Amino acid sequence: MNQKARASMRAAIYSEFASPLTIETVADPTPSDHGVVIRVAATGLCRSDWHGWMGHDPDIRLPHVPGHELAGVIEAVGRHVGRWQVGDRVTVPFVCGCGTCAECAAGEHQVCERQFQPGFTHWGSFAQYVAIDYADANLVRLPEAIDFVTAASLGCRFATAFRAIVDQGQLSGGQWVAVHGCGGVGLSAIMIANALGANVIAIDIHEEKLDFARAIGAAETVNAAVVDDVVAQVQSITRGGVHVSLDALGSPTTCFNSIANLRKRGKHIQVGLMLGEHRQPSVPMDQVIANELEILGSHGMQSHRYPAMLAMITAGKLQPEKLVGKTIRLEESLEALTTMDRYPNTGVTVINQFD
Repeated sequence: MNQKARASMRAAIYSEFASPLTIETVADPTPSDHGVVIRVAATGLCRSDWHGWMGHDPDIRLPHVPGHELAGVIEAVGRHVGRWQVGDRVTVPFVCGCGTCAECAAGEHQVCERQFQPGFTHWGSFAQYVAIDYADANLVRLPEAIDFVTAASLGCRFATAFRAIVDQGQLSGGQWVAVHGCGGVGLSAIMIANALGANVIAIDIHEEKLDFARAIGAAETVNAAVVDDVVAQVQSITRGGVHVSLDALGSPTTCFNSIANLRKRGKHIQVGLMLGEHRQPSVPMDQVIANELEILGSHGMQSHRYPAMLAMITAGKLQPEKLVGKTIRLEESLEALTTMDRYPNTGVTVINQFD
């Protein structure tokens, strides 16, 4: 096993839910036999991290280091790792698989029965180093052309949107797609759908987000804060409804509208998390039956599907760097994470300074 010279690292950590984070010096992680330790070069701030900090995720054990959208360089390798070595540039899906169960054997690591998630099931990447288990099944090699900040922005939102649009939605050129919610997942989905030649309708309540959505490929926009009937507006624009619709926000209203605005035999894809009292939203099941609609979930993306996405990025067909709003220091994450619900930003915030 290759060992690091450092004996301690800096990390953002919280000891109580919904309480302030602090920067602390903690012990460096060590790799398991099948795992690696990654020196974090960049990590994104995601609303899922905020939900974890609020106490909405039962997997989190305190004290805790958040962060699940990461990119960096392998610093140490476990003795049973075969595909990776110290110095490799890598990223990792936010949902990792064990590599050996029936789901993983079928290539469906994103629904592995023994899945683990950095920043949730164990300490994450708001730190100088992070440990990732089952490296051979989960790591993704980064092309030299993709910088670490851009790579970190892919880890949750962009990769999730890619699987939702490409694999679950099976979207094709000329089809109509509605994206409800223009946060990180929604904007990513808009860019990807536009690159595939689809006609995209972006729906949000903030005009500045809709302006940005149009700038990256939305053909039409609907301001849900102004329009009385979003479903009717979408159906009017498309003359009968969209082929594919994503709830990229995760609320009873956006979920209902996303299903209701489909044309016959359309597909609804639930990407936004439905938490707490919203776990079981109202669904227009009469339309689902009568119009033979499909309701699909989408939960991250497997490591073996990353090459298709990375190829589109290196070819210039996708430009996720346009979705990066700003980069910050680790110290700035203390406030940035805890205020995500109060100050919605257009674009992804990425930590890229850890010292």
